[in-house]
Amino acid sequence: MLPHRPGIYLMKDRFGTVIYVGKARDLRKRVSQYFQPSRRMGWDLKFRALTEAICDFDVHGVKSEPEALLLEGKLIKEFQPKYNVSFRDDKRFLMVKVNLNDPIPRFTLTRLRTPDGARYFGPFADAAALRHTLQLVRRQFNLRGCRPLTPNATDYKHCLYAHLKHCTAPCIGNVTRAQYLEQVRAACDFLEGQCAELRDQLTAEMQRAAAAQEYERAARLRDQLAALRQTTRREEKFERVPYSLPLAIEPERDLAALAEALGLSAPPQRIEGFDISNISGTLKVASVVRFRNGRPDRANYRRMQIKTVAGQDDFACMAEAVRRRYTRLLGEIRNPKLKAPDGDAGGEAIPAELQKLVNKTRARIRHPAPLRDAPTGPSLPDLILIDGGKGQLAAASAELAALGLAHLPVIGLAKEFEEIHRPGVKAPLRLGLDHPALKLLQRVRDESHRVANAYNAQLRLRKISESILDEFPGIGETRKAALLKKFGSVQRLRLATVEQIAEVPGFGGKTAHALRAFLNARSPAD
Repeated sequence: MLPHRPGIYLMKDRFGTVIYVGKARDLRKRVSQYFQPSRRMGWDLKFRALTEAICDFDVHGVKSEPEALLLEGKLIKEFQPKYNVSFRDDKRFLMVKVNLNDPIPRFTLTRLRTPDGARYFGPFADAAALRHTLQLVRRQFNLRGCRPLTPNATDYKHCLYAHLKHCTAPCIGNVTRAQYLEQVRAACDFLEGQCAELRDQLTAEMQRAAAAQEYERAARLRDQLAALRQTTRREEKFERVPYSLPLAIEPERDLAALAEALGLSAPPQRIEGFDISNISGTLKVASVVRFRNGRPDRANYRRMQIKTVAGQDDFACMAEAVRRRYTRLLGEIRNPKLKAPDGDAGGEAIPAELQKLVNKTRARIRHPAPLRDAPTGPSLPDLILIDGGKGQLAAASAELAALGLAHLPVIGLAKEFEEIHRPGVKAPLRLGLDHPALKLLQRVRDESHRVANAYNAQLRLRKISESILDEFPGIGETRKAALLKKFGSVQRLRLATVEQIAEVPGFGGKTAHALRAFLNARSPAD
């Protein structure tokens, strides 16, 4: 029996794959709507397809609707359900950030938490309420709202915030840095929930304004009070959500159906799937996943950065991924003692957090068996699945032929109509959406897609970390590029001396000292 309380629900298909994540103010009322006969037979084709695919569901109760919204966004990003549209991008909820090591700390809004030594508050589900509350905090504690890292009297001699008494103006010496830090720490305590006194004050002012028939002022105070309550409400944080791979109910049946549909001599015990992920031609990566006996074999997952393709060319990227994967795999089969160096042509293995148990069979192999009969060591797949249509399939087939592997079965799965493309066959193969063979191919395709997107996101976050230089006042793309060209990364730049920074074109002694102080204030948290 579902409870009458806020929460989220996860709809699953017959394979246990999450296909939809939703939130509800009342779980029982919301979930029951999916199983009403009048709605199941309605005109909405997407809703009908979703309800027909539901075989099971899970619910998770929370304390409030904002908590449900936060958890819903987290789960959608984690599972990428096929029937969800919102929250599937990289956009995150807003947080408040303040670095107490800055010369004159200021509160800013950010969507990304980085290990830069700053304090973060949030995330907050209601962005508008957060902005109103932050404005209220600045006025209540007389904090600055200007953008420079270190404002000074020369640039801000006529600062409007100081004239309006909204800021105590530490930049012109009205208060010391120690006194200003006390204001900032008080504001931090406020954002952590210690705001009862201000709530009482706003409530009293609102009642006095209403009694004096100052209704516009009372309405403004009412809105401020509502935003304050919304922002400072204590909510549970959902940092980590366990991920479970989709599993087949009857893998042997699915493999037999796949062999029959493709005309294979035997069910393919080893299936490898390829996918490409990029953003407008940048950060191009490829993933290789292997399924053994219809189930994920994570020890043989691989991922790689595309190195030889310029611009956005999915066909060339797929060709490079296939070439590097099987060039390396052939070398490992013929020489089991071959160890992959960093950045080798075959791609890198998935890190430890995604594979807990990696077998050590390669070190135990002394006499490798023939190429297709090496059950305990590296082996070629029985079927290769390419995520894409005829173009990607043709590029992969050409690379396999060049490596002498034209005998390996290879197919392409086009996502729009779930069509199966085969080399030399003009008409695509269309199986029913409930066909067990297609379900197996979809699981392989979706897993390769997940691994590629996860690797792309990891590289993107690594690249975003370089943007800490954007917070340094006065630095443009040219000087930022010069710094990264000389030192390679922000991490190496943190280790540089003032003299080494001053050697970079466009930097003098004064700017180098300022940048050194900026980086020291934003040192990663221990």
